[in-house]
Amino acid sequence: MRAKNVFVTGPPRCGKSTVIEKLIRRVEKPMTGFLTQEIRKKGRRTGFSIMTLDGKRGVLAHENMKSRFRVGKYGVNVEDIDQIAVPSMLPARPDEIVVIDEVGKMECFSSLFRQTLMKILDSDHQVIGSIAQKGDRFIQRIKARDDVLVVLVTEKNRDMPELFSRLLLADHKTT
Repeated sequence: MRAKNVFVTGPPRCGKSTVIEKLIRRVEKPMTGFLTQEIRKKGRRTGFSIMTLDGKRGVLAHENMKSRFRVGKYGVNVEDIDQIAVPSMLPARPDEIVVIDEVGKMECFSSLFRQTLMKILDSDHQVIGSIAQKGDRFIQRIKARDDVLVVLVTEKNRDMPELFSRLLLADHKTT
């Protein structure tokens, strides 16, 4: 079975989100979903934001956020995951590709995120995303699926869009 869903993985800050951003600019198909970005203050990372492909924004996690869900120094904002990220994952058209940056510990605190992700992976829609290199049983189950290809991003290959275009977009017309 050919993998219809492709996830990049690698250690934190290796360039996974950058690779996803470069790839989605090359695909000539409709897409929906979200990207994550660092929130920086005076050159220091203080959190992470969510930005949907149609321009909605939210906070994924922040060091000043009060939350019972925490990853390191960051409080996780499950409400914005549920109200901003999850709705962006729901395709409006049968040919839409779903972009999910990222399937990681923070996002997986949301049961709605996990349920929606599984529904989309089980659908006919293709998913392009990033996934934690390490993770709990849920993340490992996704990576082990027959319809998922996982590509390791390293400092050496992260700036080779041609490589990722061939791997990730074999069935799609690229610019």
